[in-house]
Amino acid sequence: MKEDLHHYLRDARRSMLWKLDDLGERDIRRPLTPTGTNLLGLVKHLTTVELLYLGIVFDRPPLEPVPWLRPDLEPNIDLWAAEDESREYIVEGYRDAWRHADATIAELDLAAVGTVVWWPEKQATLHRVLAHVLAETQRHLGHADIVRELVDGAAGLRKGQDFLPSRDELGWHAHYSRLAKLADRFE
Repeated sequence: MKEDLHHYLRDARRSMLWKLDDLGERDIRRPLTPTGTNLLGLVKHLTTVELLYLGIVFDRPPLEPVPWLRPDLEPNIDLWAAEDESREYIVEGYRDAWRHADATIAELDLAAVGTVVWWPEKQATLHRVLAHVLAETQRHLGHADIVRELVDGAAGLRKGQDFLPSRDELGWHAHYSRLAKLADRFE
């Protein structure tokens, strides 16, 4: 069971980083929702998720300090990249978080108990925490799917694997128009 959960987490991580491929700095930082959701910020946030849940919760803090993991900073500081935080810096930090999390997953049994101080029940097994991290990663990967599609139309798990029906631009436009007309009937 642990290997299955870990497999899906590793796959979601790779898909998340694919969302940055072939895009310039502006496009990976550009907020495309009213709350500021952007691709590089999602990667930075998932770095935080992995370091907190698969590190600190099991008394395995990161080896190097993470500048945005401080309670005195503004809320949601990990959902956007500051000017001095390059793509390379954020991506390498995410990969470092993977290595740290992977060591926790490898070294602990699913029944190992950690302390999630921000959860009401506080105590949680690695099994529950790993399921939570996988769900959180997939949730934000869904956000990244939509943001990436808004940037340049790319969709799916990886380049060439969009799992969408084969349509050209006119076909997608017609499909979109049909759905918009249907929705307008409900005004």
